[in-house]
Amino acid sequence: MRRRRSGAARRWAVVGSGVAVLLSLPSLIGALPASDAGTPAADLRRAALASTGVAFSGYAQAAGGLALPVGEQLTGVADLLSDRTTMRTWYRGPADWRVDVVSPTGETGVHADASGTWTWDYVANAATRTPQTALALPTAPDLLPSALGRRLLSEAGDGELSRFGADRVAGRDALGLRVVPADQASSVGRVDVWVDAASGVPLRVQVFGEAGGEPAVDTSFLELDLGTPAADVVDFTLPPAAELRAGQDPQLLQAATRGTRGVLALPDVLAGLDRRRIDGAPATVGVYGRGVTLLTVSPLPGRAAAGLRSALADAPGAVVDDLGVRIAAGPLGLMLADGPDGTVLLTGTVTLDALAAAAGELTGGTS
Repeated sequence: MRRRRSGAARRWAVVGSGVAVLLSLPSLIGALPASDAGTPAADLRRAALASTGVAFSGYAQAAGGLALPVGEQLTGVADLLSDRTTMRTWYRGPADWRVDVVSPTGETGVHADASGTWTWDYVANAATRTPQTALALPTAPDLLPSALGRRLLSEAGDGELSRFGADRVAGRDALGLRVVPADQASSVGRVDVWVDAASGVPLRVQVFGEAGGEPAVDTSFLELDLGTPAADVVDFTLPPAAELRAGQDPQLLQAATRGTRGVLALPDVLAGLDRRRIDGAPATVGVYGRGVTLLTVSPLPGRAAAGLRSALADAPGAVVDDLGVRIAAGPLGLMLADGPDGTVLLTGTVTLDALAAAAGELTGGTS
């Protein structure tokens, strides 16, 4: 078996863990008027979360509008956030699905089973096996509105929810459900999710920054057919002549922190956000917040920090002070903070003020 593991991926894995929710697509409205069932917001949220058992096949598009100043160090994640992604999907259940990413140069298929995923590159005739991990870089299936909508609704409180009408999405009646995050640290102004009135499947998702305007995140089904796809469409069998590659594993994020000078002390609360306990996550990585307001913290090796520091400092709107350097790319914040034990990377859907407050708490500096 031929094992390939990019050094850049190891260095930048922590950045990707904080940006998995930032995906987008242009507006697409159905031709027919939609019927609003008047379902209360809390009931509509419950229907969306219960839709994991609804099988379907469909066609979706996503187009990112966020430019990450990371150069070639995080090409795959940067492409997801800045380019158009076209997908065909077949979904039989939470651990039994397939998503094909269609591009002008070919197709890449992702097949999920109970223990992980197979990624099949048709052009390269290569398959990558990736086991389930506690934290992972975002991939194209994270762009699907069904998965993204459920993720963003999963931790929303009833007080953060409201209804805002209906629309036609993928030819179906879709009920509007809005989330306005209550956390003061959040850089997200609101999340709008259109939920299929009949099945509860999220059909479209938009995420807006604090300033409103155009959505920073917008992903939608263009076609959706309810019904269980055939098993042989979703299953994957490794072709005899294919190259086998190893995907990321639980050591990926741990590798990102190798070479740091000290052990970062992670508090239970940071910038007013509670720390999340994630089974299997490296002890050196801290994830804070809930719902659409998330902050990821990790020490960063010197060589990786140097390249990112230069890219961030040159980005429009960069703030450089005694704490380090920080930028906002839409709702996404990125910061390198300088502490006595080395460099700390902070990234997530929080404000620049929240990044500065967190950096001061971690390093003993003044925000």
